[in-house]
Amino acid sequence: MKRSLSCVLGILLFLSSLSNPVLANQKSEETLALAENAKSAILIERDTGTVLYQKNPDEKLPPASMTKVMTMLLIMEALDSGKISLDEKVRTSEHAASMGGSQIFLEPGEEMTVKEMLQGIAIGSGNDASVAMAEHIAGSEEEFVAMMNERGKELGLKNTNFVNTTGLPAQDHYSTARDMAVVAKELLKYEQITEFTGLYEAYLRENTDKKFWLVNTNRLVKFYDGVDGLKTGYTNEAKYCLTATAKRDGMRVIAVVFGAPTPKDRNAQISKMLDYAFAKYKTHRMYEKDAVVAEATVSKGENNKVEVVTSESISLLTRKGEKVDDVEKKVVINDKIRAPLQKGDEVGSLVLVKNGKVLVESPLVVKDSVEKASWWTLYKRTFGNFAKVN
Repeated sequence: MKRSLSCVLGILLFLSSLSNPVLANQKSEETLALAENAKSAILIERDTGTVLYQKNPDEKLPPASMTKVMTMLLIMEALDSGKISLDEKVRTSEHAASMGGSQIFLEPGEEMTVKEMLQGIAIGSGNDASVAMAEHIAGSEEEFVAMMNERGKELGLKNTNFVNTTGLPAQDHYSTARDMAVVAKELLKYEQITEFTGLYEAYLRENTDKKFWLVNTNRLVKFYDGVDGLKTGYTNEAKYCLTATAKRDGMRVIAVVFGAPTPKDRNAQISKMLDYAFAKYKTHRMYEKDAVVAEATVSKGENNKVEVVTSESISLLTRKGEKVDDVEKKVVINDKIRAPLQKGDEVGSLVLVKNGKVLVESPLVVKDSVEKASWWTLYKRTFGNFAKVN
């Protein structure tokens, strides 16, 4: 239910961004030569999801290793829920070790921590590490792929189907620039991810004679100011792809390119799109992630009150020089909230409105878990209320 509500809000906001007054000149901007050598491309502002530029954004194409943006999303969600931890060990199966393409050369039976595996995926694009993590979380790669596709449905992806966790060539494995931007937007809710994707280099097996140097496949991390992710991709079929993100002056944008002929073209076109975004637009931060905005009443909980917080950073987007005035903020809390609650469960929404038009609608979640109250707690609470009335 939590994810479904978030999905609906996200889809509505993403679609509404297409008619945002910020984009009054969208048609003429789409003729700009920002991604002339790519098959498909899109540029969005992360907080609002507003589309700033697009070229064939819904064309189904092989995403290559950009597939790992979804793989990393499920890993970060497992970390956030407490299902796994960064320091727990992950054992490599024969199947994971057999992966070709980009790899960190895991051996059957070798163990690494989740943190090391995540470095291997985010920095080195390790196919073997991706499969090892998939098996660790879901029991098998096939089951993890089913989770990927289910998560895609929850996010409203219309033109994406995953067959594996790696992006290695496979029939019916495809996505689009728009869908990849949606997945990247969701992944970036977990701000810790850029601590991995933003590293230019790292080492694995440091205290052994098999010390392994990782160098980020996304060279823009080093050569473009503000870039701190996310994931490159290449196969003969897909050509050169990249889902990139950069942050400057409080504004984070996401740029996606499919099918560039060379890595130089791919990086140049991503750079053009980022330059365009930072030159033309500005975000106005309204709320940080996890900001307390209300207190909700919980029915039948050990605690009968819980703080309600933002699930992500919330901003408004304007062209540079424009101001944000007369914005009304509405906090909408669900009528009936019952225990038990898990930290992060959705219980309402925050709506920003100007001149009667909804600019932003974002999910609100509970700050802490609330266990279901014992019968004794409920008895004492009821008896106390009865005594107060009398």
